[in-house]
Formats: sequence, structure tokens, C-alpha cells
Amino acid sequence: MNESLTPSRNADDAELAKFADMAHKWWDKDSEFKPLHEINPLRLGFIDGHAALSGKTVLDVGCGGGILSEAMAQCGATVTGLDLAEKSLKVAKLHGLESGVQVDYHCLPVEELAANQPASFDVVTCMEMLEHVPEPSSVVAAVAQLVKPGGWVFFSTINRNPKAYLHAVVGAEYVLGLLARGTHEYSKFIKPSELARMARNNGLDMVELKGMGYDLIAKSYYLNDDATVNYLLACRKRLA
Repeated sequence: MNESLTPSRNADDAELAKFADMAHKWWDKDSEFKPLHEINPLRLGFIDGHAALSGKTVLDVGCGGGILSEAMAQCGATVTGLDLAEKSLKVAKLHGLESGVQVDYHCLPVEELAANQPASFDVVTCMEMLEHVPEPSSVVAAVAQLVKPGGWVFFSTINRNPKAYLHAVVGAEYVLGLLARGTHEYSKFIKPSELARMARNNGLDMVELKGMGYDLIAKSYYLNDDATVNYLLACRKRLA
């Protein structure tokens, strides 16, 4: 299975190629993926604080090289990682062999899994992915279908406004060099109100919205109540 775009996939061939080129760097904490390693404890704490991961079945959509997937597995969850970038998944599988952390990785569209295994997971995460796909609403619908009634869904993405453009694109990619240039496309950013509406339309109720900030002096990330740039959204599937 190759990483090019096919009509049945909600994916962008340029985006997949971009991550394929960087796949070997996923676990290099000084590479373009350094920010993901630095925010991972925040993401994990946010997820575990709501869903209590130990003993849960979890699906990590857009898992990439497995940074969050492995962390959730280390919390005692049974984790499945899903991605369309085969090279990233190969890196994830190899790292799992080295670390001894067990995650079940699959290369297929989330919409396909949703059609075949509805209501199969206690928790579904979709982090830093929605801003990279042509139809984010399709992903939201799929993850809502995959989670069990009463289960948890977690998203993280980037707001769409001038401040987000300055921070996430100009600042992070061009001034500070935290991310590779071209990582993000401003037109694909999603406002929290838009994401909450997509979630609500698919039976997911918003429980908590948190922003993620970056301290230039301490050079560290933190959670706050300012969702104008990066944000995390916790949702719960309605019981009926």
C-alpha cells in the first residue's frame, strides 16, 4: 500500500509525502518533531485526566510515529494506531520493538475502519491531524462512529485567526524554527466553534476546551484557557 492519494482516501498526497520524507526523524527529540515530544506529556495528562486510560481500548487516529500511542499504552491502555503514511508506521513499529511497548498499528483510512468496526473503542484520539486533511468533517464523523456510547474523543488542532497565523506559521516555522517550513497551511486551520459543531452534529458533546501556550523564556509548553492558537478539545459520545 503506497502513500499516494487515492479517490477513496480523505488525504492529501503532498501532506503524506511531507511526513514520509521526515519519517525517520519521528523519535529524534531534536528534530522537527521536537514540539510533539515536548507537548506529549500535556496531551497525555489531558486525555488520562478525563478518560482514565488504564484498561481502556484506545484508537489513535493519525498516530504518525507512535509518540502518543506508546505513551497511552504505557498508561495501561490497549492501543491501536492508525495512519496513512506507511513510512511513519514502519518507524512506529520499529520503535515499539525497541521500547517493548505494544501498539497495534494499521495503515488504512479512519472512515474505512469506522464502517467495519463501529462502536469498538472506549477512547479515540485525533491529535494534530485535522489541519492536514481535505475533509476534517469526515474524520470527525468517523471517530464519532468508532467510539462507544459514553466513550471519549479527543482532538487537538490549530485555531484560524491572525494570531494563530503569526504564532503557528510565522513564529513557529520561520522565526523560531520549532517546525519545518511548510508544515501548516493557514486555510486548513479550524476554529473551536467549527470543530465543536462538527462534533455535536455527530453525537459528541464538548466537555472541555483548553489552549496550549509556549513560554519563550522557559522554552516550554503549558495548558491554559486561551484557545486562540493551539487547542485541545475533549468530547463525550452521547448515550442515545
